[in-house]
Amino acid sequence: MNDSSEPRHKRRGSLKEPLSDFYVTKLRDMETMKMKLNDILLSITWRDIAHRYFGKSSSWLYHKMDGIDGNGGKGEFSPEEARQLQAALYDLSDRIRAAADRI
Repeated sequence: MNDSSEPRHKRRGSLKEPLSDFYVTKLRDMETMKMKLNDILLSITWRDIAHRYFGKSSSWLYHKMDGIDGNGGKGEFSPEEARQLQAALYDLSDRIRAAADRI
């Protein structure tokens, strides 16, 4: 059914049509937003926090978050590590705020 009275999005083959100027502009806007937020895109992962702020592996941080050490015993954050995690989250929040201000 390829009737022109049918809505365009339901017509067969409409995906092969070129993108309208509206969609091209939207894609460019999204790309620009991604570039503006580039500084924090990967930092919103525990893996990046582990590497960037602790110089440790993600599994180290995941174990610490779960309160276990690498051998399955108790391994909570030391007071110093807890302060380091707090500082990392404050720093990350500052970076997110700076990215938001660039929008």
